Amino acid sequence: MRVLGIDYGSRRIGLSYGDELGVATPLPALIAKDAGQRWAALATVVRHRGVTDLVMGHPLHMDGTAGPKAREVEAVAERLRRELGLPVHLVDERLTSHEAESTIAKAQRRNVRASGIVDSRAATLILQDFLDQRVPPPAPAGEHPPP
Repeated sequence: MRVLGIDYGSRRIGLSYGDELGVATPLPALIAKDAGQRWAALATVVRHRGVTDLVMGHPLHMDGTAGPKAREVEAVAERLRRELGLPVHLVDERLTSHEAESTIAKAQRRNVRASGIVDSRAATLILQDFLDQRVPPPAPAGEHPPP
């Protein structure tokens, strides 16, 4: 499985990549001003990396309900399914951007946010959560995994 994690935003798209090893690795965010250019770049990343599944952060409200941003992500997920022909998994992303941003010094946040680093860190957190639920952890040394 080759998985692309996506933290979708109307101005930037954070990306992360993971495979059978179960480790999410951040990729450069898509930060082009034109939405069409960001979409084309996303399709290129999917093709070049041989992606088999997409994982998108689903920005639910804290009470678990879907607001306008969650519905926008759902529409983008449907477009990705239709145009790229890949499964899209929506993962609860509540607080991932905050968690990603908290690792950056306050004085640097504005510049870092504009570069898309926070978005790709958020995509990495989202994807790692997904992978942790899907990929079994390795057996301790000397033990064999159950059949």
